[in-house]
Amino acid sequence: MRKKRRRNKKRIPIFPLLFIALAGYAGWSVHPTFEGIGYGIACYFVLYIMLKLWLKSRKTAKLRKSGIREVDQMSGEDFERFLGELFKRRGFKVSYTATSGDYGADLILKDGQDVIAVQAKRYSSSVGVKAVQEIIGAVKMYNATEAWVVTNSHFTRQAEKLADINDVYLIDREELIQLILNKK
Repeated sequence: MRKKRRRNKKRIPIFPLLFIALAGYAGWSVHPTFEGIGYGIACYFVLYIMLKLWLKSRKTAKLRKSGIREVDQMSGEDFERFLGELFKRRGFKVSYTATSGDYGADLILKDGQDVIAVQAKRYSSSVGVKAVQEIIGAVKMYNATEAWVVTNSHFTRQAEKLADINDVYLIDREELIQLILNKK
């Protein structure tokens, strides 16, 4: 016997429509014409965009104020965003790669002619050879002139040896603390 498939009907979100209707009503009550409705709805969208930008700036400000203790509690994606903000403050142009299928780089930094592929590793234990191998592969993929691996932890000796042979710059916990303290 065949099972009946349920069709997923796309539901229209009710709350945004309700707020738009309320904004239209507020515009109508101030100026009882269609222009008044339009002004009310336009004001709603302007306020909505301003609220979204304000919330985003608050999150960015929180990341900028984070210290090493906060870094230790971050998720991997938050750590990448934190590093992006840290490097922006140091004058780099920062772009983020996709969260999956990133070919080994999490951030791409640009400083003049230099392109730097950065692998971010927020770990509670030591970072091994795999992180260095990943960033070595990312260098050609992103046409990078340098490769960095940044961690809130430390690197194994094997990772340090491989990085030394392949000119990969390693930023460990102590150097990251210095970068955080010398933000400017």
